[in-house]
Amino acid sequence: MAIRLIRELGDPVLTKKAKLVKEMTPRLAQLITDMKETMYEANGVGLAAPQVGVLKRIVVIDISEEQNEPHILVNPEIIEQDGEQCGMEGCLSVPGKQGQVTRPQHVICRALNENMEEIELEGEDLLARAICHELDHLDGVVYVEKVEGELQDVEALEEEPEEDGE
Repeated sequence: MAIRLIRELGDPVLTKKAKLVKEMTPRLAQLITDMKETMYEANGVGLAAPQVGVLKRIVVIDISEEQNEPHILVNPEIIEQDGEQCGMEGCLSVPGKQGQVTRPQHVICRALNENMEEIELEGEDLLARAICHELDHLDGVVYVEKVEGELQDVEALEEEPEEDGE
């Protein structure tokens, strides 16, 4: 297992469309393991292969607080979406920044798992947002292209800790 370098905004790999995975190889299985470890180390909820410099249609997502329920999506595609939610988003490839983005409230995604078996993942709220965000990366789209208004510094959005009485 290895922590991989997360590519940041401005890296040309983030603007390229990822290629379909035709078969699961030991190298791709290792990539998935590394992606999970990299995502957890960076305290992210999702990571797409292009973010670590690999142009393959692979995504890992884990919105659980314990970070122990990863969804592995190979060749994912959204087959159904409805509703609308607007909220702040950040990205491991755009450190220290957040912006407001409108996404579907509910999505159903069809993909293959790490064993190349077909699965469906249904998500609402944060999971729906994470699915859409990560699938955008597979098509060379970074969330900053969808931000409504200006990007904001994460530090400026965090509340100052309250000081003790005197």
